[in-house]
Amino acid sequence: MSANLLDGKAISASIREGIANEVQDLKGKGVTPGLAVILVGDDQASHTYVRNKERACEQLGIYSELIKLPADVAEEELLGRLHDLNADSKINGILVQLPLPKHINEKRVIETIHPAKDVDGFHPINIGRMMTKQEALLPCTPFGILKMVKDTGIDIKGKHVVVIGRSNIVGKPVGQLFLNEDATVTYCHSKTKDLRAYTAQADILIAAVGVAKMIKADDVKKGAIVIDVGMNRDENNKLCGDVDFDDVAPKASYITPVPGGVGPMTITMLMYNTVLAAKMANKQ
Repeated sequence: MSANLLDGKAISASIREGIANEVQDLKGKGVTPGLAVILVGDDQASHTYVRNKERACEQLGIYSELIKLPADVAEEELLGRLHDLNADSKINGILVQLPLPKHINEKRVIETIHPAKDVDGFHPINIGRMMTKQEALLPCTPFGILKMVKDTGIDIKGKHVVVIGRSNIVGKPVGQLFLNEDATVTYCHSKTKDLRAYTAQADILIAAVGVAKMIKADDVKKGAIVIDVGMNRDENNKLCGDVDFDDVAPKASYITPVPGGVGPMTITMLMYNTVLAAKMANKQ
């Protein structure tokens, strides 16, 4: 047996088709969804992400605005820009590309974005709404992971989901989204004793730790769905995930590749959130 590949590009493409149709529909009603991205400084990875987001907007007919600020920008100036965007009716979604320079308080930045325009899904109000199963703009990577697992057609109810990692961006919210779908969820992290005892029980294993090829076949239950959120470099400087793909693939029922797995889904769900924010703002 060898795992089926959960191809993020293919799943993304089908979701994007639906998004493009919704954008056309909204434009027919005089509404063009708009996304503003703020990029602070010269981080290369951030530049690449932002380019991909701009390209996605262009393909789907979403209006996009890029605001580039120098690395030494004052926090107050950045917050001022956010207040302006909160008030701008052309803009439905606001995204500040993380990480930010050390002198800027990330928490203040996230909390300044209006919750209705928080297409990253990081605002405490959106997180609270997600926790209580209300309509919310959901964090893009966790939302994308949920969509991928649903794409397999398996019933998530009662499945044991094990999440390795507890970041506010992926680990914590992804567990909550699966809990909202009636899965049984276990969180593991750097202080977890006997990690394998938990991972080997997982029907769905989500690795989001940032350690190259940490998860081996012995860590995985036969027939598990394995979602790899890691983006690392191996000893040959080749892009790889937290899961040792070649070792684990023969044992899993489904597995995501790196690259081309979770990554494309993140940007697609950002587009989805931007359109959802436009619909909510215009009572569509």
